[in-house]
Amino acid sequence: MNQREVIIAEAVRTPFGRYFGGLSKVRPDDLLGFTLSALAKKIPQFNLNQLDDVVIGDSNGAGEDNRNVARMGLLLAQFPPTIPGVTVNRLCGSGAEAVIQASRAIRSGDSDFVIAGGVESMSRAPWIVERQSKELPTDPTFHQSTVGWRLTNPLFPTQWTQSLGRCAENVAERFNISRQAQDEWALRSHQLASVAWSKGFHTGFATEFNQIQIDESIRVASSIQKLAELPSAFSDNGAGTAGNSSPINDGSVAMLITDRLGLEKLEITGIGRIIGSQVVATNPDEFTLAPIFAIHKALAKTGKKIAEIKVWEINEAFASMVLSVLHEIPEIDVNRVNINGGAIAMGHPIGASAARVIVDCARELKRQGGGIGVAAACIGVGLGVAIIIEVKE
Repeated sequence: MNQREVIIAEAVRTPFGRYFGGLSKVRPDDLLGFTLSALAKKIPQFNLNQLDDVVIGDSNGAGEDNRNVARMGLLLAQFPPTIPGVTVNRLCGSGAEAVIQASRAIRSGDSDFVIAGGVESMSRAPWIVERQSKELPTDPTFHQSTVGWRLTNPLFPTQWTQSLGRCAENVAERFNISRQAQDEWALRSHQLASVAWSKGFHTGFATEFNQIQIDESIRVASSIQKLAELPSAFSDNGAGTAGNSSPINDGSVAMLITDRLGLEKLEITGIGRIIGSQVVATNPDEFTLAPIFAIHKALAKTGKKIAEIKVWEINEAFASMVLSVLHEIPEIDVNRVNINGGAIAMGHPIGASAARVIVDCARELKRQGGGIGVAAACIGVGLGVAIIIEVKE
């Protein structure tokens, strides 16, 4: 049986709110519910009863996003209760994993229409108390669940369980990537993101919610001088800082995925085709290298060459990570990488971020008249993902 094309028909996201900013009073299931509802409103001709599944990435799942937030979100969006939903967790790649699973369902013929995306409220990530008995602890130790390791198994080697930032620093130090280079990349991200918003590049994708109209973490007034003054965040004298790392954010992304016949039924042109994907793994403390291997494998599977890639969207968990990828794949034209800014400026709500870079990659390709693009992300605990996207010229 011939495999079907996989097409992103339409997509919606919230602006990404800063930590305890404009979206922090919104539960994650409500964030997702709004985004799903907004997506349905963008395609009023789509009969929701034809929707086969909702697949949503979410990396926490310990708070209000518990018990399958995908299902909770679609019910809050007042979708028909007969529509199933599933939540997937591949940490920073959760949104991409949702897209990959939805794509497989379409490509194989198991489904005709699937909504995929991601959600995360890092502001509302709960404090966690370890449980070892039936009774409430009298003197509990509280553990954060916002980002990174928590309740870590002591059997893991200590180098694996360092902070994500310190692991990124270690790799960058091997490549002699300087603090100045990282700060310059961070400033570039803010400048390009500000320009993209001012030019309306996110219009039709980012949708105002809770009076938030723009990604809140963009620092228009940032400068090399201000970035240089920030202290090391992950070690005594390391290059990683709060300024050249992604911030903590809240937000949600949803997209409708179908095939060519589904697109014709909706009578819309769609955003772009997903022609390949790859997830890889490496040592947990070398997770910033994983996108390199994912990119190479995904390109090989689809028969594409680096020189053919018109748009690169590499999720900026850390400036050092993007620079490490560029160091190891020097053939990449830096002028095609994150040309509208990245997560350092726009934000990194973990479960939603990789879905955002996929849509932004497709939308930028369409804006440029078509071509091939790569959306990639590093993922904690030694994982990486890459998605190959095509927009017909």
